Amino acid sequence: MNSDNLFAKVAAQLALPAGSHLLIGLSGGVDSVVLLHLLHRLAPQRGWQLSALHVHHGISPNADAWAVFCVRLCAALAIPLQVERVNIAPLRAHGLEAAARKLRHAAFADQHCDFVVLAHHLDDQVETLLLQLLRGAGVRGAAAMPVLGTGATKIVRPLLHSSRQDILEYAAFHQLEWIEDESNLDDDYPRNFLRHQLLPLLGEKFPAYRATLARSTQNFAEASALLDDLARIDATEPLPHPVAKREDIHTLGVSHLQALSLPRAKNLLRYFLYQLGAPMPQAVRLDDMLHQLCAARPDASVCITFGGWQVRRYQGRVYAAPELCEFDSQQRLTWQGEAELAWPALHTRILFNTFKGQGISLAKLQGEPVTLRLRSGGETLRPSVHSATRTLKNLLQEHHILPW
Repeated sequence: MNSDNLFAKVAAQLALPAGSHLLIGLSGGVDSVVLLHLLHRLAPQRGWQLSALHVHHGISPNADAWAVFCVRLCAALAIPLQVERVNIAPLRAHGLEAAARKLRHAAFADQHCDFVVLAHHLDDQVETLLLQLLRGAGVRGAAAMPVLGTGATKIVRPLLHSSRQDILEYAAFHQLEWIEDESNLDDDYPRNFLRHQLLPLLGEKFPAYRATLARSTQNFAEASALLDDLARIDATEPLPHPVAKREDIHTLGVSHLQALSLPRAKNLLRYFLYQLGAPMPQAVRLDDMLHQLCAARPDASVCITFGGWQVRRYQGRVYAAPELCEFDSQQRLTWQGEAELAWPALHTRILFNTFKGQGISLAKLQGEPVTLRLRSGGETLRPSVHSATRTLKNLLQEHHILPW
């Protein structure tokens, strides 16, 4: 494929509205440099606003030089660039590649733009499929990366139907410069092993393997969509609202899971976790999770921790949320009439709303210092002058306040 063909291919696929702000993920490697060059040519024709983001992971000793390269490249093209430095150390337990990807996507999500444009190409699609299959992924994990994503961050991948060779030929034709990440030569990384050792052998026997495996990813994507449709059906029948919304806390009825066949219950639980943004547990872990949630006594409380998340069973419902952090139970906060008060240790904010004829007298609150602390047990409360003194624990349970 010559350079004009690649440009025409991207131009035909990238039908984004005029006036859109496109943020380009720029690593400095050949893929993202070619993407930047293509969009720089195309933007004036389409009326797009371009900017770029370089995520500085700080892993390589050359990371500073790569950032400088990106700054100079964008300056030459008059494209605004932001360099975002991230700390990968807290996430290294998840694997270097996975941690870096998570931090990049978090950085993209924080940007103000209409679309995030990434340089994933056909070879990336094939490598990702093989890696996912070798990890035992289900149909969602093996599904194709879409050209246009549907998440809160609108991710666009205009090179997804073009090969690495197409990109290299374009770069050579336009005499582009790029940086080489030395880690891409290290076959200890599974992706590099596939790229350098396995896929060349596969190409000798099956020259069209890229297109063939790309079709498989599309088939997996369709199967995944069908399973999601089934989960949505199972989440609304026969119960009216088994996936309920209570004060922005999504829950799933245990009895509804118990009424489904095992494959459908697993599919619904998996979909429930996916919709909340939780990591997908391995198959064995999911089986164990479902068993603990469904087989426990009706009055039992269950808490299962996995991948930085917690899945709980409480009062016949399933809850899932990021794992609670360690905090100082002795910490005190003083309220001085603010509409909201941040509690950094709990990563939350406390809102104070005024309602006529409800709650605690504002005049009395303003007359005395108000101290906030976590419950330690044994607290009592007299809700009104006409009621008896009650334990705080009992009142919270009565009003279905979650104990965590």
